[in-house]
Amino acid sequence: MPLKLNHWVGTLMGRLLYLTNSQSKQVVRKNIEICFPNLSKVQQQDLIKKSLIETGKGLSESGFVWFNSFKHNAKHIVKTKGAQYLKGDENTILLVPHFGCWEITARVVSLHRPTTFMYKELQDKKQNALLLSLREQQDLYMAAANKKGVLKLQRAFKDKQLIAILPDQYPGEKGSVVSPFFGQNAQTMTLLVKLARKNKAKVLMAWAARLDKGKGYELNVKPVNILSSTGRVEDDVALMNQAIEQLVKTKPEQYLWNYKRFKGIIRY
Repeated sequence: MPLKLNHWVGTLMGRLLYLTNSQSKQVVRKNIEICFPNLSKVQQQDLIKKSLIETGKGLSESGFVWFNSFKHNAKHIVKTKGAQYLKGDENTILLVPHFGCWEITARVVSLHRPTTFMYKELQDKKQNALLLSLREQQDLYMAAANKKGVLKLQRAFKDKQLIAILPDQYPGEKGSVVSPFFGQNAQTMTLLVKLARKNKAKVLMAWAARLDKGKGYELNVKPVNILSSTGRVEDDVALMNQAIEQLVKTKPEQYLWNYKRFKGIIRY
């Protein structure tokens, strides 16, 4: 299925999520109301609808990414900014927010340099094995979000690989600190900033923004300074959240608002 048709199907899926009182719509509405209180009700509804359409595209495009080759995926990156930052062999961490299409981000950056990507395991072992088989190919390796996975990330540094982390998912209280995100406290992962300090790694934010009408993606890679002068984890995490927030504001509909970002702080 061509990407243009794929995203058309995703758009229909998103509109269906909007028209029904889906769980996704309820979560998106809650998050939008919290993070964009200055928008009018009409503007909030418009953003909710656009967000769910992007959610639909995210669902439909997963198969498009997984069941095509890495090189085929790369052909749909119609513009790239900052690829030069991926070169070299210094310790490098990719900060990959839940923005745009992170699945294609992972595949395409691994064509530039071998990459180990941290992911959250599925509870169903068979489903998890299937997911791994779809994701872990060529020079893209996966590390589970647990102690073994962290050790795998450390080995990846030694092998001069990139390591990539989605830092805006709920890590549980033990692996997080409370930090502001769009003015609302959120349990935020500390692993990325701790690894950056321990390994004296540079941090790059990477994302693939969707272009309109299935025209492809724009891959962006840029350095971000998330290590504070104080050296406090709390201050590092606050800078990380600020960097993600600045990105989200550029195309707010492409952020994964149907994820319970404020879990543990507010009731959904």
